Amino acid sequence: MPVLKLENICVKSQQQTLLNNINLTVQNGEHWLITGAAGAGKTVLLNTIAGRLRPFSGNIETAYKTNQQPSVLWNPVSLVTSKHHFKDITNTSNLYYQQRYNSSDSDQALTVIQYLQNSIIHEHDNNNWTVEKVVSLLQLQHLLDKEIIKLSNGETKRLRIASALLHQPRLLLLDDPLSGLDYDTQQRFGDILAEIIAAGATIMMSGSGHEIPAPITHVAIMKDGTIVETMPVAEYRPETETHLPPIDRQQIAQLTSGVKSSTYNDIVKMADVTVKYDELTILNQINWLIKPGDHWALFGHNGAGKSTLLSLINGDNPQAYANDIVLFDKKRGTGESIWDIKSKIGFVSPELYQYFPTDQSGLQVIESGYYDTQGLFRPSNTARAAKALEWMKTLHIDTYARKPLKAMPASTQRLCLLARALVKNPPLLILDEPCQGLDKLQRQHFNALIDSIAAATNLTLIYVTHYASEMPACIDKVLRLEKGSVTATSATIR
Repeated sequence: MPVLKLENICVKSQQQTLLNNINLTVQNGEHWLITGAAGAGKTVLLNTIAGRLRPFSGNIETAYKTNQQPSVLWNPVSLVTSKHHFKDITNTSNLYYQQRYNSSDSDQALTVIQYLQNSIIHEHDNNNWTVEKVVSLLQLQHLLDKEIIKLSNGETKRLRIASALLHQPRLLLLDDPLSGLDYDTQQRFGDILAEIIAAGATIMMSGSGHEIPAPITHVAIMKDGTIVETMPVAEYRPETETHLPPIDRQQIAQLTSGVKSSTYNDIVKMADVTVKYDELTILNQINWLIKPGDHWALFGHNGAGKSTLLSLINGDNPQAYANDIVLFDKKRGTGESIWDIKSKIGFVSPELYQYFPTDQSGLQVIESGYYDTQGLFRPSNTARAAKALEWMKTLHIDTYARKPLKAMPASTQRLCLLARALVKNPPLLILDEPCQGLDKLQRQHFNALIDSIAAATNLTLIYVTHYASEMPACIDKVLRLEKGSVTATSATIR
């Protein structure tokens, strides 16, 4: 019997067809990549296989039996999504974004070791995976006593894969697992999958198709909610389309005409900045000067301290008051409020996306950028909503203006959050791994858009990525972190 067989699967939501006529057979020993353009239906398909979405019609068969005995809670299918749903230690309240930087609040989060121990399926007889094994495989040893709220995006992804393995899955579904991982982890991801496969699991993962781990044997290409082609991986050739959506530079110049970066002498000035939690040093004597109009790249492995460094700039970390930090010509702690700081910064990050309410519409998400809130919780302003819609048109996502964030493809969600960061014309734009969830063509368009904004304004930019090849051309300065210390700075990288 095949490991998995999908026959004529159709999935609908709110009178919209998400998947149509899906047919796929996965044989024992096969491991599949599901690829296609952003919005093609990859995530929906994985959620349907995992049982989180119910087909409107069609049939799903697996080789595994579940709940053979009333006491057995084992589910042979595990899905690792792109968004986590962490709870506090009482398992009753969701964690919130700024909680990771407040020591008293972060105490309400489980540690990594507690989270893993809670993931164990005690009723299962086949314990291929133990806490010790998953910790070794995903290199979590140094994180065991760390609260999960304080993990970087890449560390969180590794933890959630480890947690899924403790469920002893026979079919492991991974939604865009390479996104957010640092270079070293991406390079060894094929070895990670090989060890999971050797323990008896079948792998199905979504991805761009441009980076395929060695153990993958087959590829399914999706388009408009259906599988249009399947093939052995040796026969697959990534899409070579080079046509980019048009960029209306005149419209961008008009939308960004309010940027006033040049009114400041220093955007950011840090002198020997150090951040510690108990005995753990996160940042060690950081010196960084950002002048108006600078375009910086910030590099570093998962857990290097990048997010903590950005939190000092963005007003989210209270340890800024104990350090010598100047933001927009004012020293922290001299009377400015967090909201004064945030009003001058447009911010995009994977962590922010994790905690954003998904029932808000595209227009609500973008308009909330005027108020620096995670969602719009006041009556909409007609003029501001109109500008939000203009940004959606410029980004070619205006068809999602009235649709909730949770109903959008991951790429559209990211572009909504970009527009949210830009809508108030901030002098400083912080883009923390902004291209996660975007396919190759969309990344190219995104970076061309950033270059157009940089050309039209004196905007100051901090751009975080693991890959120099993914940066906009306007980036001309770099700061590199390693284990909380600056290992390299350069006035130019071109």
